Amino acid sequence: MAQFALQQVTPAIRRVTFTNGDVNVVGADTVAELSAVVDALSRDARVRVVIFDSGTPGYFYNHADLAQFGELLALADEDGTATFVGLGERLAAAPFVSIASIRGRTRGGGAELALAFDLRYASREEAFFCQPEVATGLVPGGGGGDRLPRLVGRDRALEVLLTSEDYDAVRAEQYGWVTRTLPDAELDAFVDAVAARIALFDQQSVVGVKAQVGRATLPPGADVRRSWAEFTGAVSWPGFQARGAVFGELFAEAGVAEVERRLGHYLGVANQRS
Repeated sequence: MAQFALQQVTPAIRRVTFTNGDVNVVGADTVAELSAVVDALSRDARVRVVIFDSGTPGYFYNHADLAQFGELLALADEDGTATFVGLGERLAAAPFVSIASIRGRTRGGGAELALAFDLRYASREEAFFCQPEVATGLVPGGGGGDRLPRLVGRDRALEVLLTSEDYDAVRAEQYGWVTRTLPDAELDAFVDAVAARIALFDQQSVVGVKAQVGRATLPPGADVRRSWAEFTGAVSWPGFQARGAVFGELFAEAGVAEVERRLGHYLGVANQRS
């Protein structure tokens, strides 16, 4: 696969490392590949825990790749479900525990993918989070408006979504956005230890608990599908079109690397100009 490297840590544990360019944007190809990875791992009866991390310094799973935006919106499973939405559902139902080891910026569609993993452990120094949709003239479509409120509460979810700010890992932990933060030097060892411990337990019990907790905490599939429809409809809104042009100017002026590094800041700048 072009973007995902799979490693067998132990017979029961796999590591899936995502690397896509300088800033780990999430394209239609990313979603298609990751869906195939999740499906393959779900068919492997040996797999108990899967760790998802990044091979790109400074970035975990980033926002959508605008060069593939149309293809991402059109990508669908055989039953007609948007593949991005179906991927989140398959992760929730997978017969393994998915653990995100987050080191770097995690935004937009990438942040929505992170919400779909069972557990999220973040580097205290290196992890940052953002749902930038409102500041770009859109609404979330891949679970940001559905899963996030169930983790952080209504008012904090509204703050995150309405301000489109970058949130550091400490604030994300305070809000309940991530399971736990750790010093960067301790992140890998801690995640490995959690994975090893869970992998010891009876798989039927682990999957049973996932199902119980899912019933209590996950949004109904119909709600996420409705959010995706609202998101795809918002692409035609004038606000999104206008802000896209302004961002083109900012990329030219400040450089892509700078805008990506401080996206929360530049989202504000773009709206001041719009």
